[in-house]
Parts: sequence; C-alpha cells; structure tokens
Amino acid sequence: MTLSPAGILYVGTRIGSVYAVLASKKNNKADEIITIAKDLNMPNGVAFRNGALYVAEIHRVIKFPNIEADLHHPPKPVVVNDNFPSDLHHGWKFIRFGPDGKLYIPIGAPCNICAVKSPYASIWRMNPDESNLEEFASGIRNTVGFDWDPITKVLWFTDNGRDMLGDNLPPDELNEAPRKGMDFGFPYVYGNNLPNPEFAKQDNNLNLSKFTEPAQDLGPHVASLGMRFYTEKMFPKKYWNQIFIAEHGSWNRTHKIGYRVTLVTLDANRKPISYEPFAEGWLKKD
Repeated sequence: MTLSPAGILYVGTRIGSVYAVLASKKNNKADEIITIAKDLNMPNGVAFRNGALYVAEIHRVIKFPNIEADLHHPPKPVVVNDNFPSDLHHGWKFIRFGPDGKLYIPIGAPCNICAVKSPYASIWRMNPDESNLEEFASGIRNTVGFDWDPITKVLWFTDNGRDMLGDNLPPDELNEAPRKGMDFGFPYVYGNNLPNPEFAKQDNNLNLSKFTEPAQDLGPHVASLGMRFYTEKMFPKKYWNQIFIAEHGSWNRTHKIGYRVTLVTLDANRKPISYEPFAEGWLKKD
C-alpha cells in the first residue's frame, strides 16, 4: 500500500489488480474503491511520486502519470523498466522511493537456496525516469519490506531466511545498509555469518568476514514482511522512531510462530537493543 499526499490509498495485489481507496475524513471509512488496473502480473508493489503511481509487476515497473486527475478514467500505464526477471518464485516486489529520490526495487532469489548471479538476490535502485539503474545491495534472499531511518536516513530491510534447516534455523533478518555495495551473504551464510551447508563448504577459501551480519536476528521462519519506522506521535514517546515489523507467520515449523507485529527498539546510536511482540493473537492453531 501507499498513501498519496491527497490522502488516497493505493493497494497492490498478487491477483492482478491495483485499487484506489477513497475515504471520508468524517468517518475514516472507505467510501469508494476504484479499480485502477487489472490483469497485471502480480502487481504487488506500489509507490507514489510527483503525481504518478508506480506499480511493480513481476517483470517490470510501470507508472500511471497524473493518476489523480481522473481516477475513474486512469491513464494508460507507461513502462518505466521491463528488464527484470520473470521468475515467479520470490518474484513479487515491494517498492519504495528513498530519501535520495530513487526508486528501490528488490529481486528475490528464484529458489529456496541456490547460487545465483546478479540481478538476483539483491536490491536495485533507479531514478524515476529509469535512468541510472544500479545494484545497491546483494546477498539478500527475499526482502519484501524496507524503510529509511528518519534520523540517519539509512536503509533498513527485512530478509526472509531459507527453509529446510529444521524448526529453529535460520532466523529471519533485520538488516542495515548504510552504503551501496554491501553483501549480506546469501546463499553462503545465514544469521550471524553461519555457513549454509550446501555452499560454504564448497569453497575453502571463502572469506565469511566480507559478509554483513544482520543488525538483528528475527524469529526463525516468521516470514517477516512489511517494516516501518514509527514517525507519528499517537503512541508514547518510547515508540517514536522505532521499528515495527509485520510477521506473516511460519508454515514450516512444527509449532508455528509469527502471525504478529513485533517491535525492534534502537538505542541512541541506532543499534537494536530489543526485539519483542507488540501485537499478537492472530494464530488460531499451533
């Protein structure tokens, strides 16, 4: 989802459609839902900038210029970039504009665990007009949620760990990427640079220290999705500028975990000091 300056909520889906939700300020309820587009290729990612709605499908990014001039008759989409891989596995995308004005786009690994080359397992960024497409970070299995620290302007992102290492390995990750070019280790390591058995042992000269360790280990298989720094003032001050993470929940543990919103608290140096549930109770059966 993304909210435009006019207060219109745009919602992407994995079922082919993109919607605009109009709400009255009087009752804060949706008064009208408008279909902006349909029959797209998993248009999960949506972002808004300078009057245009950007939509990420599996294989491309498109935009609807001047979308709010007439929501009931939206313009035809313009292709921004259609050179992304078409793999469905970890192919659906979350996109956002960063403080630098660039659009950030992840490309997941097309597998559970495999050796892949660029552009897979990475986060890319480009100018809104498609120019200067570049890889920002690599070694990222599948991130579907990221945000920028409102204090430092540094990118933070969640990453979903691999399957088939048992109930308690590996942890999902919360990562910090203060600069371009950092490698977060997939597929060679997980968590705090622990070697993945299929790959790390194949290279005796592998330098594990070159990989960036997570800022915070999350729960194993919790399927961490959206994350946001809390920049509002409704909650008490202890929550201001801290991180909320939506955890979709595990499917591959004997006893399922997740299905909750968690809180990562940072100290004055912007380092994590705690990770704990904030809201839970959506898991009906263990």
